[in-house]
Amino acid sequence: MRWVALWLLTCLAALPAPRPAQADGEKAGVFDYYVLSLSWSPNWCATEGDGRRSDQCHPRHDHGWVLHGLWPQYHRGWPAYCHTVEAPPSRGLTAEMGDIMGNPGLAWHQWKKHGTCSGLSARDYFTLARRAYDKVNRPEIFRKLDRPVKLPASVVEQAFLQANPGWTRDMLTITCKDGHIQEARLCLSRDLKPVPCGRDAITDCTLKNAIFDPVR
Repeated sequence: MRWVALWLLTCLAALPAPRPAQADGEKAGVFDYYVLSLSWSPNWCATEGDGRRSDQCHPRHDHGWVLHGLWPQYHRGWPAYCHTVEAPPSRGLTAEMGDIMGNPGLAWHQWKKHGTCSGLSARDYFTLARRAYDKVNRPEIFRKLDRPVKLPASVVEQAFLQANPGWTRDMLTITCKDGHIQEARLCLSRDLKPVPCGRDAITDCTLKNAIFDPVR
Protein backbone atom coordinates (compact mmCIF):
# COMPACT_ATOMS: atom_id res chain seq x y z
CA MET A 1 0.00 0.00 0.00
CA ARG A 2 2.93 2.33 0.70
CA TRP A 3 4.08 2.27 -2.92
CA VAL A 4 0.55 3.17 -4.04
CA ALA A 5 0.56 6.24 -1.78
CA LEU A 6 3.99 7.28 -3.06
CA TRP A 7 2.83 6.81 -6.66
CA LEU A 8 -0.23 9.00 -6.06
CA LEU A 9 1.86 11.72 -4.44
CA THR A 10 4.27 11.66 -7.38
CA CYS A 11 1.43 11.98 -9.88
CA LEU A 12 -0.18 14.83 -7.96
CA ALA A 13 3.12 16.70 -7.76
CA ALA A 14 3.46 16.48 -11.54
CA LEU A 15 0.07 18.07 -12.20
CA PRO A 16 -0.01 21.76 -13.11
CA ALA A 17 -1.28 24.00 -10.35
CA PRO A 18 -4.89 25.11 -11.02
CA ARG A 19 -5.44 28.78 -11.73
CA PRO A 20 -6.99 30.41 -8.67
CA ALA A 21 -10.65 31.37 -8.98
CA GLN A 22 -9.66 34.97 -8.46
CA ALA A 23 -6.15 36.32 -8.93
CA ASP A 24 -5.52 39.79 -7.53
CA GLY A 25 -2.76 41.98 -8.88
CA GLU A 26 -2.26 40.15 -12.17
CA LYS A 27 -0.86 41.79 -15.28
CA ALA A 28 -3.30 44.08 -17.09
CA GLY A 29 -4.59 42.94 -20.48
CA VAL A 30 -3.99 39.22 -19.95
CA PHE A 31 -7.36 37.43 -20.09
CA ASP A 32 -9.46 35.26 -22.42
CA TYR A 33 -12.92 36.84 -22.72
CA TYR A 34 -15.36 39.21 -21.03
CA VAL A 35 -18.44 38.66 -18.91
CA LEU A 36 -21.04 41.39 -19.39
CA SER A 37 -23.14 41.53 -16.23
CA LEU A 38 -26.59 43.16 -16.26
CA SER A 39 -28.44 43.69 -12.99
CA TRP A 40 -32.22 44.06 -12.64
CA SER A 41 -32.22 47.32 -10.68
CA PRO A 42 -35.60 46.91 -8.88
CA ASN A 43 -34.44 43.59 -7.41
CA TRP A 44 -31.09 45.06 -6.34
CA CYS A 45 -32.98 47.87 -4.68
CA ALA A 46 -35.24 45.42 -2.85
CA THR A 47 -32.34 43.32 -1.55
CA GLU A 48 -29.62 45.95 -1.04
CA GLY A 49 -30.22 49.41 -2.44
CA ASP A 50 -33.18 50.42 -0.29
CA GLY A 51 -31.22 49.55 2.83
CA ARG A 52 -28.42 51.84 1.63
CA ARG A 53 -30.89 54.56 0.65
CA SER A 54 -29.31 54.52 -2.78
CA ASP A 55 -30.40 57.24 -5.17
CA GLN A 56 -30.41 54.58 -7.88
CA CYS A 57 -33.66 53.29 -6.40
CA HIS A 58 -35.60 56.55 -6.70
CA PRO A 59 -38.56 56.08 -9.10
CA ARG A 60 -37.53 59.12 -11.18
CA HIS A 61 -34.72 57.06 -12.72
CA ASP A 62 -36.99 54.34 -14.14
CA HIS A 63 -34.11 51.81 -14.08
CA GLY A 64 -34.60 48.28 -15.41
CA TRP A 65 -31.58 46.27 -16.60
CA VAL A 66 -28.51 48.29 -15.65
CA LEU A 67 -24.86 47.58 -16.35
CA HIS A 68 -23.16 45.99 -13.38
CA GLY A 69 -19.85 45.57 -15.15
CA LEU A 70 -17.69 44.27 -17.98
CA TRP A 71 -15.33 41.72 -16.44
CA PRO A 72 -12.15 40.29 -17.96
CA GLN A 73 -12.27 36.54 -17.46
CA TYR A 74 -10.00 33.53 -17.83
CA HIS A 75 -11.39 30.28 -19.21
CA ARG A 76 -11.11 29.27 -15.57
CA GLY A 77 -11.10 32.00 -12.94
CA TRP A 78 -10.67 35.73 -13.37
CA PRO A 79 -8.16 38.50 -12.65
CA ALA A 80 -8.92 41.42 -10.36
CA TYR A 81 -7.29 44.61 -9.12
CA CYS A 82 -4.56 44.36 -11.77
CA HIS A 83 -1.40 46.44 -11.91
CA THR A 84 -1.86 49.07 -14.62
CA VAL A 85 -0.05 52.19 -15.80
CA GLU A 86 -3.37 53.78 -16.77
CA ALA A 87 -4.68 56.71 -14.76
CA PRO A 88 -7.87 56.20 -12.75
CA PRO A 89 -11.09 57.69 -14.11
CA SER A 90 -12.06 61.25 -13.29
CA ARG A 91 -15.25 62.03 -11.37
CA GLY A 92 -16.72 63.35 -14.59
CA LEU A 93 -16.03 60.08 -16.41
CA THR A 94 -17.62 57.89 -13.74
CA ALA A 95 -20.57 60.29 -13.55
CA GLU A 96 -21.12 59.82 -17.29
CA MET A 97 -21.74 56.10 -16.67
CA GLY A 98 -24.53 56.77 -14.18
CA ASP A 99 -27.24 56.60 -16.85
CA ILE A 100 -26.61 52.89 -17.51
CA MET A 101 -24.91 51.84 -14.26
CA GLY A 102 -27.24 53.46 -11.75
CA ASN A 103 -24.60 55.37 -9.83
CA PRO A 104 -21.04 56.70 -10.30
CA GLY A 105 -19.77 54.83 -7.25
CA LEU A 106 -20.36 51.52 -9.00
CA ALA A 107 -18.46 52.75 -12.07
CA TRP A 108 -15.47 53.66 -9.88
CA HIS A 109 -15.51 50.27 -8.15
CA GLN A 110 -15.78 48.43 -11.47
CA TRP A 111 -12.74 50.25 -12.81
CA LYS A 112 -10.66 49.40 -9.74
CA LYS A 113 -11.59 45.71 -9.65
CA HIS A 114 -12.13 44.85 -13.32
CA GLY A 115 -11.26 47.75 -15.62
CA THR A 116 -7.65 47.77 -14.46
CA CYS A 117 -7.35 44.22 -15.85
CA SER A 118 -8.59 45.17 -19.34
CA GLY A 119 -5.33 46.76 -20.46
CA LEU A 120 -7.35 49.79 -21.60
CA SER A 121 -7.44 53.37 -20.42
CA ALA A 122 -10.35 54.22 -18.13
CA ARG A 123 -12.14 56.10 -20.92
CA ASP A 124 -11.65 53.27 -23.43
CA TYR A 125 -12.80 50.70 -20.88
CA PHE A 126 -16.03 52.56 -20.14
CA THR A 127 -16.58 53.20 -23.85
CA LEU A 128 -16.22 49.47 -24.50
CA ALA A 129 -18.56 48.65 -21.60
CA ARG A 130 -21.19 51.00 -23.02
CA ARG A 131 -20.82 49.42 -26.47
CA ALA A 132 -21.30 45.97 -24.97
CA TYR A 133 -24.37 47.12 -23.05
CA ASP A 134 -25.88 48.70 -26.16
CA LYS A 135 -25.36 45.52 -28.22
CA VAL A 136 -27.69 43.54 -25.96
CA ASN A 137 -31.43 43.52 -26.67
CA ARG A 138 -32.88 43.70 -23.17
CA PRO A 139 -36.32 42.03 -23.14
CA GLU A 140 -39.01 44.72 -22.94
CA ILE A 141 -41.57 42.36 -21.44
CA PHE A 142 -40.10 42.76 -17.95
CA ARG A 143 -40.67 46.50 -18.04
CA LYS A 144 -44.41 45.86 -18.47
CA LEU A 145 -44.84 44.25 -15.05
CA ASP A 146 -47.06 46.22 -12.68
CA ARG A 147 -46.54 44.04 -9.60
CA PRO A 148 -43.95 41.59 -8.24
CA VAL A 149 -44.15 38.09 -9.72
CA LYS A 150 -42.51 34.75 -9.00
CA LEU A 151 -41.07 32.86 -11.94
CA PRO A 152 -38.43 30.27 -12.85
CA ALA A 153 -35.02 31.74 -13.62
CA SER A 154 -35.17 29.77 -16.87
CA VAL A 155 -37.98 32.09 -18.06
CA VAL A 156 -35.63 35.07 -17.81
CA GLU A 157 -32.94 33.18 -19.71
CA GLN A 158 -35.41 32.23 -22.46
CA ALA A 159 -36.56 35.85 -22.79
CA PHE A 160 -32.97 36.98 -23.40
CA LEU A 161 -32.38 34.20 -25.91
CA GLN A 162 -35.52 35.13 -27.84
CA ALA A 163 -34.57 38.81 -27.85
CA ASN A 164 -31.05 38.07 -29.08
CA PRO A 165 -31.04 35.66 -32.06
CA GLY A 166 -27.77 33.80 -32.36
CA TRP A 167 -27.19 33.42 -28.64
CA THR A 168 -27.18 29.92 -27.17
CA ARG A 169 -27.73 28.76 -23.60
CA ASP A 170 -24.03 28.20 -22.98
CA MET A 171 -23.35 31.90 -23.64
CA LEU A 172 -25.68 33.22 -20.93
CA THR A 173 -26.34 32.59 -17.28
CA ILE A 174 -29.00 33.96 -14.90
CA THR A 175 -28.08 34.40 -11.25
CA CYS A 176 -30.23 34.77 -8.13
CA LYS A 177 -29.68 36.32 -4.71
CA ASP A 178 -31.89 36.25 -1.63
CA GLY A 179 -34.71 34.60 -3.58
CA HIS A 180 -34.67 37.29 -6.32
CA ILE A 181 -33.50 37.23 -9.90
CA GLN A 182 -30.18 39.04 -9.63
CA GLU A 183 -28.30 39.29 -12.94
CA ALA A 184 -28.09 38.22 -16.56
CA ARG A 185 -24.47 37.51 -17.53
CA LEU A 186 -23.39 37.18 -21.14
CA CYS A 187 -19.98 35.92 -22.22
CA LEU A 188 -18.31 37.96 -24.96
CA SER A 189 -15.08 37.76 -26.92
CA ARG A 190 -12.59 40.59 -26.65
CA ASP A 191 -14.27 42.12 -29.73
CA LEU A 192 -17.70 41.74 -28.06
CA LYS A 193 -19.07 38.75 -29.94
CA PRO A 194 -21.09 36.21 -27.89
CA VAL A 195 -19.01 33.13 -26.97
CA PRO A 196 -19.54 30.09 -24.72
CA CYS A 197 -18.85 30.77 -21.05
CA GLY A 198 -16.21 29.02 -19.00
CA ARG A 199 -17.38 26.37 -16.56
CA ASP A 200 -17.12 28.64 -13.53
CA ALA A 201 -19.12 31.41 -15.22
CA ILE A 202 -22.10 29.30 -16.31
CA THR A 203 -23.75 28.64 -12.95
CA ASP A 204 -27.45 29.11 -13.65
CA CYS A 205 -29.93 29.84 -10.88
CA THR A 206 -32.26 26.86 -10.47
CA LEU A 207 -35.05 28.60 -8.52
CA LYS A 208 -38.55 27.90 -9.80
CA ASN A 209 -40.14 30.79 -7.89
CA ALA A 210 -37.60 33.62 -7.98
CA ILE A 211 -39.00 37.08 -7.20
CA PHE A 212 -39.02 39.63 -9.99
CA ASP A 213 -40.00 43.17 -8.97
CA PRO A 214 -41.45 45.70 -11.43
CA VAL A 215 -39.73 48.89 -12.53
CA ARG A 216 -40.39 51.60 -9.96
